[in-house]
Amino acid sequence: MTALVAQRRLHPDRVGSALVVVGLLVFVAVVYVVVVLGGGVLIGHTSSPDTRLSILATLLVALGLGPVQSALQKRARRLVAGERELPYDVLSGFSASVTRSHEDVPATMARVLAEGTGAAWAQVWLLVGDAPVLAATWPEGAEDGPYVSGGTDPTPDGQRTLLVRLAGETLGALRIQERPHQPLTPVERRLFDGLATQAGHVLQGARLRAELAARVEELSVRSEELRSSRGRIVEAQDAERRRLERDIHDGAQQHLVALAVNLRLAQSLSETAPEAAAKVVADQVDATELAIETLVDLSRGIYPGALSDGGIGPALATATAAATTPVEVRDETHERYDPEVELAVYFCCLEAIQNALKHAGASHIRVTLGDDDGHLVAAVADDGTGFDIDGTAGGSGLVNMQDRLDAVGGSVTIETSSEGTRVTAHVERSAP
Repeated sequence: MTALVAQRRLHPDRVGSALVVVGLLVFVAVVYVVVVLGGGVLIGHTSSPDTRLSILATLLVALGLGPVQSALQKRARRLVAGERELPYDVLSGFSASVTRSHEDVPATMARVLAEGTGAAWAQVWLLVGDAPVLAATWPEGAEDGPYVSGGTDPTPDGQRTLLVRLAGETLGALRIQERPHQPLTPVERRLFDGLATQAGHVLQGARLRAELAARVEELSVRSEELRSSRGRIVEAQDAERRRLERDIHDGAQQHLVALAVNLRLAQSLSETAPEAAAKVVADQVDATELAIETLVDLSRGIYPGALSDGGIGPALATATAAATTPVEVRDETHERYDPEVELAVYFCCLEAIQNALKHAGASHIRVTLGDDDGHLVAAVADDGTGFDIDGTAGGSGLVNMQDRLDAVGGSVTIETSSEGTRVTAHVERSAP
């Protein structure tokens, strides 16, 4: 039995052709016997074949030869290859199969590959962004395994992998699992190679669809993040506006109101008590300086004067001059940037410095500013204890940094360990 199965797998075309020829001979013989001999008995002409009956038998054979041959070929395929088609039939119908299947081309390809080679299962892999992705497995539920970039030589457990290339570019791979004690025949190996050759354009389209779907998902996530970020920015701006209103009302406004009252008093006393009026006016110098100082403090929270005058580096040096932990500022930039970009990076660095001062227990903080291929790069590094990014140690400061940079098209990355933390901001020179 094993020898018979092997013979069928090694020579399926020869066995199938022989069965078709034998079947056609039997068909012709049956038609001759039934029409010529049987008809001769019915009409009482048995001494020699009747010419009319012979012509009729020939006509019936000519008309029925095509359908009978097609039926015999299908039957021969089943007898030779079991329930699956012959390899060459699979290869010839491959393009039509994947063309008709618009929903899941990789699944169709995996099914055709498994049925054509008689493999236990077949897989189709795609390279999406240089990362291997399992696109389809047939039959469903077959075992999964890592992507292999090897050739057609089987592994010890009977797995074969063949890369699919188009115009010198690797698009993915076809992978099959041979059945126990049934390695691929030379014909099936040629089928495997042929499918891999034909699969180039098909996998290219499937990969483009996969990349597009991944891009759409990425953009959807990014869009949601931006919506959330914009919402937080609006909330932060409203909160900042309310804080400024409160600080102005409770601070600068009170000083200015008192200054106006005292000046009116001095005006009233100027005629009746000039000496007292002069003293009141003199006292308002200190009050005026206090009001100016309050307004300056408020303006620093909106846009630092040192930032507009000297840039990010001098502004950070001024803001951290009195810090309890030494803050070193290295400004390696060679030009100024858009005011929006400078403001976002300035406050991002200031937030990182304040987090390090409050929570890190650092002995030294270093700020580095530089240019990198059209981007402004700002890094704040400390030698503190680090923190849990996924936890609550960072508070809302990290979200504020990301929101500020999102507003100007930038990004922030955070690296932290028990040996310290590094916050790096990247943003283009000009705000979008």
